[in-house]
Amino acid sequence: MARYFKYIKKYWYCFVLGPVFMVLEATGEFLLPYINASIINNGVGKRASTSYILKCGGYMSALAVFMLITGVLGAYFAIKGSSNLAADIRKNTYKKIQKLSFSDIDKFSTGSLITRITNDITQVQSFTATLLRGVFRSPVMLIGALVMSFSLNAKLARVFLVVIPVLALLMFVIIRTCNPRYIKMQEGLDNLNTNIGETITNERVIKSFVREEYQKKNFRILNARLVKRTINALKIMMLMMPAYNIIINVTTLIVIAVSSRQINVGDMDIGSLTAFITYLNQVLMALNFMANIILQGSRAAASNRRIAEVLDYSVKLTDDTAKQPDKVIEKGDIEFRSVDFSYFENKNDNVLNNINLKIEGGSFVGIIGSTGSGKTTLVSLIPRLYDTTKGEVFIDGTNVKDYSLYNLREGISFVLQKNTLFSGTVAENLRWGKENATDKEIKEAAKIACADAFIMAQKDGYDTETAQDGKNFSGGQKQRLCIARALLKKPKILILDDSVSAVDTATDAAIRKNLREYMPSTTKIVIAQRINSVIDADTIIVIDKGEIAGIGNHDTLIDSCLPYREIYLSQKDLNEGGAAS
Repeated sequence: MARYFKYIKKYWYCFVLGPVFMVLEATGEFLLPYINASIINNGVGKRASTSYILKCGGYMSALAVFMLITGVLGAYFAIKGSSNLAADIRKNTYKKIQKLSFSDIDKFSTGSLITRITNDITQVQSFTATLLRGVFRSPVMLIGALVMSFSLNAKLARVFLVVIPVLALLMFVIIRTCNPRYIKMQEGLDNLNTNIGETITNERVIKSFVREEYQKKNFRILNARLVKRTINALKIMMLMMPAYNIIINVTTLIVIAVSSRQINVGDMDIGSLTAFITYLNQVLMALNFMANIILQGSRAAASNRRIAEVLDYSVKLTDDTAKQPDKVIEKGDIEFRSVDFSYFENKNDNVLNNINLKIEGGSFVGIIGSTGSGKTTLVSLIPRLYDTTKGEVFIDGTNVKDYSLYNLREGISFVLQKNTLFSGTVAENLRWGKENATDKEIKEAAKIACADAFIMAQKDGYDTETAQDGKNFSGGQKQRLCIARALLKKPKILILDDSVSAVDTATDAAIRKNLREYMPSTTKIVIAQRINSVIDADTIIVIDKGEIAGIGNHDTLIDSCLPYREIYLSQKDLNEGGAAS
């Protein structure tokens, strides 16, 4: 719990009052049998007056009410403290996930992060609630019941000297066995969540390829594996209750056998025997509760390690190196100096090699190359979605590492290959680009992106609700909505990563024309598979196998760059069709 002390301080009263009320309830637990024994021994056995029995009954009733109130208050503060603790951990874990760069996220699977921020934190919450309810209550009940047992019959109470070590050994064996199995169980849950996320996100692809049965089979395998790991982890715990019951029953038989002789010779009363058996159950129940705390703690410890991996993860892309954190992008000049990049550390498998490149602010630049040549990786280095392995990237003459991440990315709009829309209206989705954008600004951005016409064709226009992942819009419509969203930022650098691949050539040309007219001072970088999408760019950069194969305009590259000429010839019919249109 030391890791969470800063959270606990906020709710200190819950972590104090919860155990205090539970301890008060526990005192009633071991006082009730003593009063009950007195009623049996003195009130019934010795034929005491009715008033004595009623008086003792009144004490028991008052004590029961006291226990009810303190028990409820103890449980309330335990739940409140553990819930608030979990909420703060979840909030900070979520914040940390938001700080992770693309390379950091690559080291965690999506399913694993979901499991950590939900199931693992819930395990810590559950353990904390159990801890607050029993961390002091169980020891107080255990010690109180032992003291009362020895006060009633010291000779008979010696049975605890044998029972308690046996139960302690049993607890130790169970905990040592369960802990590694809990870790494997959580990993199985990670895999299942990843599979579910992929299935739900890509349901259209699954249906179009008629792969439902394959996905069902794959899910069944992962689900069965999780069940197996869960049973493997919990079956040891399942043995604990039967083992406890055997020990309790055997101990009870021993107590009854020994006490029957004492009763026969007058060394023990029936009421004392009744109280002693109750104390015996309380001792064993307290031990059982403590065992459950330790077992839950073992599971929570496994979850805590997984949460700690996220919270303690050293994020590589931070503002710690920013020498000019207040600087903002003004012109949009970009320069790559001897840049190498690899997705894997300490490996010679660079995706980019020795990139030296200058892009003038306000220019229109096209980037083209075969699939996997490194186009997306190249532009991802500009907003520091990844950091270079070697070399540096500069914007307006300043190293991108010297900007704050906020100011750097605030000046850049990046429309990714995957077009993502969120739940909400079209207008709300576009306002991701500018939170306080007016309706006029939204409409203007949509017109530049050639999206206004199909938006207004909807019954509710800009108030149209988007389905999950924007599935009520076509691929080309989603691309244009994402471009409009990016334009609302009024960025100094606009990067379109194959973001017009799903639109027709006429719309593609119209968008490029609008970008030139309405954003003349913005540096526009367009990655494309179609030469038609970059043919009129001020500069075309050809990437081949992670290296720059050529730089120039269309006419220059046709004559001087073989990879570009090959791409052009492979798309010749398309190019001629585009020219004809």
